[in-house]
Amino acid sequence: MSKITPCLWFDGKAEEAARFYVTLLPDSRIDAVLPYTVETPGGQPGDTMLVEFTLAGESYMALNGGPYFQFTPAISLFVSCADQAEVDRLWNALGDGGTPMQCGWITDRYGVSWQIVPAALGVMMKDEDNAKVRRVTQAMLQMVKLDTGLLEKAYAGG
Repeated sequence: MSKITPCLWFDGKAEEAARFYVTLLPDSRIDAVLPYTVETPGGQPGDTMLVEFTLAGESYMALNGGPYFQFTPAISLFVSCADQAEVDRLWNALGDGGTPMQCGWITDRYGVSWQIVPAALGVMMKDEDNAKVRRVTQAMLQMVKLDTGLLEKAYAGG
């Protein structure tokens, strides 16, 4: 069976980024670090070429490919958080050197965009009551870091 593994392109920071990411979520680890064996635009022999890592049980690769490509928010890593404490913890860790954006999005210090979202939001957004969904959406659009309590208040009609 085929398997898809996202490969993130970095300019010399692949190993540093992967080592940071695996500290954020349970069931995460560095699986392999592969060096360049020849000189390339992405690195010299002995430099880290590729890092294989597991993030929350899913496989990823981080490649030191050089300065040719940059990340954009068009691709992001979505984290469904169990509660506000997890939202706050991840938001603070990713925000250190990063850039907060609207509606729970944050770009980390390496340029990777993340969506840090309380799981409760997904439940609220799937409600059959369009008025509840509209209130929650309007509340979310006013937020940078998502606040579960304020979203639940909007959901309840307050």
